[in-house]
Amino acid sequence: MANASAASSAACGELYRGQACQRLTLPCGDTVLVALQGAHVLSWVSQGRERLYLSPNNLWDGTSAIRGGVPVCFPQFNQRGTLPKHGFARNMVWQVDDAALGVAAVVSGEAAHIAFTLSANPDTLAIWQQAFVAVLRVALTPGQLSLTLTVNNTEAQNELHFTGALHTYLAVDDIDLTELRGLGGRPEWNAVADVHGVADEVLYFDGEFDRVYEAAPHPLHLQDGTGTVQIEQSPSWANSVVWNPGEGKCAALADMPPHGFARMLCVEAAQVFDPVSIPAGGQWVGWQRLTVS
Repeated sequence: MANASAASSAACGELYRGQACQRLTLPCGDTVLVALQGAHVLSWVSQGRERLYLSPNNLWDGTSAIRGGVPVCFPQFNQRGTLPKHGFARNMVWQVDDAALGVAAVVSGEAAHIAFTLSANPDTLAIWQQAFVAVLRVALTPGQLSLTLTVNNTEAQNELHFTGALHTYLAVDDIDLTELRGLGGRPEWNAVADVHGVADEVLYFDGEFDRVYEAAPHPLHLQDGTGTVQIEQSPSWANSVVWNPGEGKCAALADMPPHGFARMLCVEAAQVFDPVSIPAGGQWVGWQRLTVS
């Protein structure tokens, strides 16, 4: 890992709940913590406030999926296929690989980034017969977190097909006082009622909410009391998913506290319905950017 420059940005390894992690820290105090399991962003603190929700009921056994933060769902979204739910990438150890990435971590006065790699290996090939290299780049600047997923098809002849998401759990003070703007007029599938429609200008959350949208070409804005987070995603993600389990479903989730639903809202950059196709030797890039405003 690269050394910090003369400015006081820093990148360092640490253990969190017994799990190996990497942390980036800026002079302004903004910081991001990423577990090697799943290249899973566990925490993003900006302007003195935790911006991501992480369940206190996780097992932290190194193999169970981590609830909260930003899971990387790859190469399958949810249970829309034959692979494990949300794919296998979130349950496997990714590598910080200087040789493959040039410089794994780069830090300077006002910016830092680090990259994590997952490649086809005997464990992945046992359940998905596909050669690939996936890279997650985590970039931090004051007030902003950018996550970029790159998928390389390293097959000599065959196409690679995948669905997935950056399954971002945003922290809110009270879901009853939370609003999401920017999806008005977009095609909407309400997965709870299995109804297709058009999104309202402002989304409010009262009970279980699970909807897939055709992604908007402009930023979304999540308002939580007096705070606002701007959410952007690359056009390469076809969908945006908005999810809150509500009180009833939350109570049935063993890895969530009973009232955890009131403190989170997932706003995901996703590929749900139509798989991405990458030709042999090709590459796909998709990102999500969160900005405190």
